[in-house]
Parts: sequence; structure tokens; C-alpha cells
Amino acid sequence: MTMTAPNVSCRLPAELNSFVGRRHEIAEVKRLLADARLVTLVGAGGVGKTRLALRVGFDLRRNFRDGVWLAELAALESPELLVQTVTESLEIQDRSVRPSLDVLIDHLRDRQLLLILDNCEHLLDECARVTETLMRAVPGLQILATSRQSLGVVGEQTMAVPTLPIPDVDGSRPSAESLRQVDAIRLFAERAQAVLPGFEVTEDNQETVARICRRLDGIPLAIELAAVRLRAISAEQLLDRLDDRFRLLTAGARTAMPRQQTLRALIDWSYALCTERERLLWARLSVFSGGLDLEAAEQVCSGDGIPADEVVDLVVGLVGKSVLAREEHQSTVRYRLLETIRQYGRERLRAAGEEPALKARHRDWCDDLVSRAQQAWFGPDQVSWFMRLRAEHGNLRTALDHCLTAPGEVERGLDIATALRFYWIAAGSLREGRGWLDRLLAAGDEPTAARAGALCLNARLAVLQSDFAPAAAMLDESRRLATRLGDARVLANVAYVSGLTGLIRCDYPLAVDMFGEAVEGHRAADAPMGVANAMMYLATAHSLLGHSDVADVQYKECLAICEARKEHWFRSYTLWVYGIEMWRRGDTAAAVETEREAIRLKRPFDDRLGIAQCIEALAWMAADDAAERAAVLFGASQESWRSFGAPLLGYLTDYHDTAEALARERLGGRAYESGFRRGTELAPAEAIAYAMGEACEVAEPAGRAASPLTRREMEIAQLVAQGMTNKAIAASLVIAQRTAEGHVEHILNKLGFNSRAQIAAWVGEQGELLPRRSP
Repeated sequence: MTMTAPNVSCRLPAELNSFVGRRHEIAEVKRLLADARLVTLVGAGGVGKTRLALRVGFDLRRNFRDGVWLAELAALESPELLVQTVTESLEIQDRSVRPSLDVLIDHLRDRQLLLILDNCEHLLDECARVTETLMRAVPGLQILATSRQSLGVVGEQTMAVPTLPIPDVDGSRPSAESLRQVDAIRLFAERAQAVLPGFEVTEDNQETVARICRRLDGIPLAIELAAVRLRAISAEQLLDRLDDRFRLLTAGARTAMPRQQTLRALIDWSYALCTERERLLWARLSVFSGGLDLEAAEQVCSGDGIPADEVVDLVVGLVGKSVLAREEHQSTVRYRLLETIRQYGRERLRAAGEEPALKARHRDWCDDLVSRAQQAWFGPDQVSWFMRLRAEHGNLRTALDHCLTAPGEVERGLDIATALRFYWIAAGSLREGRGWLDRLLAAGDEPTAARAGALCLNARLAVLQSDFAPAAAMLDESRRLATRLGDARVLANVAYVSGLTGLIRCDYPLAVDMFGEAVEGHRAADAPMGVANAMMYLATAHSLLGHSDVADVQYKECLAICEARKEHWFRSYTLWVYGIEMWRRGDTAAAVETEREAIRLKRPFDDRLGIAQCIEALAWMAADDAAERAAVLFGASQESWRSFGAPLLGYLTDYHDTAEALARERLGGRAYESGFRRGTELAPAEAIAYAMGEACEVAEPAGRAASPLTRREMEIAQLVAQGMTNKAIAASLVIAQRTAEGHVEHILNKLGFNSRAQIAAWVGEQGELLPRRSP
């Protein structure tokens, strides 16, 4: 059986409305990307840099083997989180203690992708440093950045994004049909039709519409903000009010105004057209980062002039005035302020002297949110709470940053960061969780229960990264403080982290002692989640010591606790290790089904670490009787481990080494490597489907030789076989023509050929060995 080509990744948001014009600019950006690895789109706020970058990325998605990815930086306030934000945008769950930039480089090193860095201007120095480092280390990476100024990196190509073409209304009178082809007019007309169905540019209104677009300097955001006014007034009234406002701003001068001033004037006008309460809500909403839902708006922004029961109507009003963007988010609706509009609202909030109070209310809302999530985590709503926290990640960062910068807030920050303990782990954000805890713990040293819990959690995250020395120091301090305070729950957690340390370091007797102490401590504290968590690994330690009967009883008890609560996270991890115990006892069929059930439970969390662990276990289980399948699974597992920036957990290494050696022996070295390579080429979704038995077999027949070409060279060889010239190949793959020529030369040398016809014939002979290039 053969494998289909990996799906092209295109992690770009869907366009909420039509994309108008920019044909010349799109072509120019593509041309620049063909010759340069870093292209920065520069221009004032509202000129359309982001939409242009996203459109180019979407158009080029098939030209980048590993896809097009977006890192949105507008809501990021801490430069130190830049690399982590990019890492998360690329869906890398960094679980190591290595420098995060090194992990990012290692993940990207042999990949070929386009990364869009959106809104770099407020993090310019850090963006420049990171971008330059990545470009030097990752030859297959291209970056398309948007910023209000260039990054200043060697090799950077910049393109100033112009405003949309506007009609010349002072010359001969064009027809309505010709005006409708002008980009600024088209945009105005399409956005006007959204609020006034049936609106068209006609012979009667064409001059008015043209003057509106000219008055707005062709700025897309300004045109969109103005067009929505046609819901209430005519085009002629709109033009009159634009003239009045802009004449006021420029002391009567009718000369062209700076674009930023024009946009500011439009936002001023949008603000003026809002009711007093809508303006107040607009300003208060600016404390949110990354969006919000109606519940958040009601809790944070009501009171002091805004009755809670009026928030929904005010939100509807702001959506109607294009101040708030409405976005579907799974089963709920979320709202987002465009960054330019958010900055304007923050200025108004600051000018009113309300910023500190609103930041505190936002902090309180985040505190309440994570407290409710913590209480509900061990239950049937676990997945929905996890998704909710993921959606609010930007807001959680903002709240924690407030706790670090506002006087007297450290204790609240420790509470929030500690309440997020399972979120940091489930989201793969170990490094970020440790970062917040490190900074908060360093900001104060009061001997409180919050500090004891934070120290224990920080040690736990460090142990999961195999960073044992600092973990031991934090654990000792946490134990001393909890003993002094008589905090039995923290002491039980300290015992759990000590057991985890023993397990990962293969000290199984220590693990049994410490996990046993943790189980009893959590039982005494009536904490079933703690009992299940500790018992899962207590059973694992017994299993590794050969105590199969004890392990079996404890695994079943742990599953019973989880099933009684309809809980999925701990149940999935228990099934993972229980499946390994079943396999060790010889019940491979039951073990395989147990691992697959664990994967089913993990998929809603996008728990890539847990899924990788299950795929790894399935490879062990296949090594004896289905060695080709094992080789593919080992390859898929390796790709997953690479994405975490960390090696396989220590206590699993022996199983891995034994099973890999067995599969190699069964297949022979060449066939094993062939299957392994196929596994590395599986997309994540394909790897899961294959592990679940939902996809056709992908291993090559034993004995087929691996290709001497790299993946990129094989891709180019296919294009040569299609009769494409070097120039056409360069255009198709968005590379320089000289780069394409170099690749073709390398292919000829590697294969010992002297003509392109020989390459074409060779490609035909390889058949399915070459991965198909997406159309």
C-alpha cells in the first residue's frame, strides 16, 4: 500500500469578509519572496499590512512543504515571550530547559516554511534579533513580517504598503462602471453593501463616493469605518461630515493630510458617533488581550455608568459600528478589538484615569476564571474548561503581568499562576509557567501558603523538564514552609513531586515510597484528583519493579476514580501506562486497544505529548509481529518528540531500545530505515490515523532502497520530470532562479546523470518512493 502526500499546513485565520484589490502588491510581495528570505511590509496602522500578508501566505501555501504559519504579536506586551509565542504558533510544545530559541531552531532546521510575523513594531529590537538568528540557522525558513517600520536585519527586503488607489475626481468624469474597478471604490461599495443591501455605485452617487474615498486617502480601515455609517446616513451626509471633521483638524487647510491623522480622525468620529455608554465600554474593553466573550465584558466592564444588563446591547452597538469584530469560536461567540482601535480605547481609558481600576478588575476576572477552572478540572467539563483557558491565554498573561508590575499584587499573581497548574501541563506550556512562577517568587519572599504551593508547582514543572537541581531546592523550601504552616495538601504534593523525580530518574523504590505517601496525604485531605494522579504513577513504579498484581489493582482503582467523575485527562494517562503493563504481561491485543482508547481521550486536548507516548507504546507492541508497522510508528514518534524539544522520558528508554532493536532484526537495517523515514514524513493527523488503524499501511515493501536525494531535491526532481524550466521551478517554489539551478546541478551530480531527461526517467522509475507534491 502507498502513502498519500502529507497535507500542506496552512495555519492562517479565515477571512471574515472579502479581500479587495491589491493585485499589484500581491505580485510584488511574491516577487520579493522569490529573491529574499525576509520581507517586511511597512506602513501606517490601518493601511492593510496584515490582510496583504495573509493573502500572500494563503496564495503561496502549496509552495512551502511544511506550510505557512502565523504568529500574531499585537497583543504581546512582554518581549521575553516573543520566542515562546512564535514557538506556540508553530505548535511546538517545548518541554525542555534548553534555551527556547535553540529548541525553535532545532525544530525548524530541516523544514521549509513561511512564517508570518504580524505587528512587530512594539517589539522591534527583539523581533530583529530573533529573526536574524532564525534566518542564519534555518536555511529553509522564509519570513514575511508586518511592522510600522523595518526590522533593520541584514538581507531584509522592505515594501511600503500603499493605500488603495483612489480616483482622480478633478479631471474628466469617469463612468460609474470604470469607477467600480478602482480598489478604494470597490472596498467602500462592498462594505456598504454589508450594512445597506442593494447599495451600488451609480452615475448619481459616483462623484460623492469618489470624494469620500479620496478624503480618506484610500486607507482601507478608514474606508471600512466610514462605510458602516451608511446604515444611518446618506453618502452625501457622510461626505459633509468628513469634510467638517478634517477641516477642523487641519485648521481649514484642504491640502492632503498625513495618513495617520486621517485614520485618527475617522476613529475620533467613530468614537463621537457612539453613545456615552458605548464609548465607556470601548475604553474599558481595551484592557483585554486576544479577545473576550460576553460574560467577560459583563463582569469586567459593567458598573460605574454601565448597568450589567445593558452590556449585551452596547456590545451589539459596537459590533454594528465596526468597533468590535465578532468571531465564531467553537460553540461560542468572541469579540475582538482591532489593534489600532484597541490602542485608541486604551488612550481614552488612561486619559479618564480609569486604567488602574480596570486592570485590577480584569485581574479579578482572570483570578475567578482560573479558580472555577481548577474546581471543575476533575470532572465532565474538563475539556470545555481547557478550551476556555486556551482562548483566554492572552488575557491570563496580561493579568499575571499586572500582578508583577502593580504594587502589592504578587500574592494574587502566585495564586493565579498556581491555580493554572494543570493548564500549564496540558497546554505544553511548562517553560511559560515556570517563567511566571520564577518572576513572581523572586518579587517577594513572604512565608505564605501561596508561596509554598507556588514553589511546589514550580518544582513539578522543572521535574517534567528533567531540570532536577533547581527542582530539589524549590521542593525543600516548599516542604519546610508547608510543614511550618501545617499545610497537608502542599505536603502531599511535595511527596508527589518527589515520587515523580524518582520515577523519571529510574529510582523506582523511591518512587513507590513517595507516591504512596502522596496517595495517603491526598486521601486524608479528601482530594480525589490528587489521589488519582499519584496512584497512576504509583502503579507505574510497581509495574517497573515487576509487581504486576499490585500495579493491576492500583490501575483499576485509579480508572474507577476517574470514571466516577467522568474525567478524561488523568484517565487517558492511566490507560497509557496500564496498556504498557498489559503488553508486558503478554496481552498485546488488549494493550493496543487500551492505547488507542487513551489517544481518543487525548485528542480533544490536542495532547501531543500524550499522543506521542501512546504512539511510542504502540510501536513497541508491534515490534515482534508487525515490524514494518513498528518502524513507521517509531518514525512518527520521533517527529513528535522532536517537536517537544526534549528526549523520551528516562523510564521508557529501555522499552524503546529493546523494541527498536527487535524491529531492526526482524526487518533488516535498510527496510527498517525505509519504514522509519516514511513515519517521519507523516503529518500529525496522519500519524494518529495510522496508529489508530484508521489509515492504509504506509511502510514501503522490504528491501526498497531509500532515495539518495533530500526531500527538497526530490520535490525539484518531480518538477523537472514535469518539464518545468529552472525559472518555472523557481517561481513555483518561491526561490531564486540561481537556487533552483543549484538544486538541479546537485541532483545531476548525486544521480550521476548529465541531462534533465535522465532525471525525468529516474523519477518515473521510482514511482511511489517520491512523495507526491500537492497540486
